[in-house]
Amino acid sequence: MTEHRSDKALMSYTEAVDWINGLIPFGIKPGLGRMDWLMERLNHPHRRLKFIHVAGTNGKGSTCAYLDQVLRQAGYEVGMFTSPYIEKFTNRLKLNGEDIPEDTLLTLANRLKPLAEELARTELGSPTMFEVTTALAILYFGTVAFPDYVVWETGLGGRLDSTNIVTPVVSIITNIGHDHMDVLGETLADIAKEKAGIIKPGVPVVTTVTQPEAVEVIRSKARECKSTLYLLGEQFTIEPLEGKENEQSFRFNGPFRPMDAITISMNGRHQLTNAGAAFMALEVLRQYYAAILEDSDVLQAFRSTGWPGRLEMLSREPRILVDGAHNPEGAATLADSLKAVYSYGKLNLIIGMLSTKNHLAYLKHILPIVDHLILTEPDFRKKMDAEELHRIAEQAQQELGIQIPMTVEPDWRKALDLLTGMTGAEDLAVVSGTLYLISDVRSWILYHSDSEKGW
Repeated sequence: MTEHRSDKALMSYTEAVDWINGLIPFGIKPGLGRMDWLMERLNHPHRRLKFIHVAGTNGKGSTCAYLDQVLRQAGYEVGMFTSPYIEKFTNRLKLNGEDIPEDTLLTLANRLKPLAEELARTELGSPTMFEVTTALAILYFGTVAFPDYVVWETGLGGRLDSTNIVTPVVSIITNIGHDHMDVLGETLADIAKEKAGIIKPGVPVVTTVTQPEAVEVIRSKARECKSTLYLLGEQFTIEPLEGKENEQSFRFNGPFRPMDAITISMNGRHQLTNAGAAFMALEVLRQYYAAILEDSDVLQAFRSTGWPGRLEMLSREPRILVDGAHNPEGAATLADSLKAVYSYGKLNLIIGMLSTKNHLAYLKHILPIVDHLILTEPDFRKKMDAEELHRIAEQAQQELGIQIPMTVEPDWRKALDLLTGMTGAEDLAVVSGTLYLISDVRSWILYHSDSEKGW
């Protein structure tokens, strides 16, 4: 008789993470059937929790960070589930800002493993890595930690994303852009339909989406669900005030009250929008769910919020900035931020990408402000070959009518050495692209160690 793997318990944190990551070959399988199956057998622990569900193409992580910081500052117990992680698998599941303990993760993985193997023998097939991770997060928050709120980031899309198993107290859609088009659809309206899938009947939804065709999709879905819609530019507005490196402020006007000046430390005009979305969602919690949020706590929390890998200065000598912009909209935002916030002589840029993104449009946004481009490869299974990225960069230069020096160095550590060597005291070095590259560079510069990194 064949022995099932579940007969052998996972014995360590490393074994647990290896087992979860071992499900990666099952890929992305949109749909909630496997999550429903798991939740049924776990007695629906997600139904005990208050979720704030956050979707969008860019800005999800930063928006989650604002929500988490404010609610914790106000005295609430807060769980947060985000992806991908920057340094270690446990980064994805946080309680009050602290990673899930390794021994807790091991215990919960051993609860899930036999269920996952039983599920694999059904017609539904094996759960994916992200589905198991989502189930593990629900088990942690719903059976161990019991936070007052869970800040809950989607993985991919929304409608068929495994996180969509929950019914939140408020939904947020940050923006719509051209990302994961192979799964979500080719048009902004198609992608908006997937993101709008997190809208639930009667649950308020906050969005900072701007494109008319995407707004109409979200408005229609909210109307269908009888959900109150809070749309940037209509139900609430943000007005930028002062700004400098590591400090900018804005005025908020909303349906319940204005707030004259909210100051944040994260850089880039897009962070004002992310903060505005978070503030509107917090206002909904205050108004409809009687959340106690003192203005002094709210303002202090917004000012102190940070998020790794997003316009983060890792080194001052030379200045090395990392930013996980990996799609055309992210590149446009990064370029705008570099021009508006930072001063420098020369701008030297390393990029490394996965093989699944729209790199030509990305490069056309960023190349006009770059003085030297280094093309490298992330240490990840879906990496794009640096020579292929170089070919796309040459095409982008030709279409833009510009010519800048470019260096191809597939080894990211050697590329980082090149970047450091060519960046003078008045210059700025930037590392951008996939977060899998950002993860490695960040760990290497800050700790001189390798990151676990991954989905």
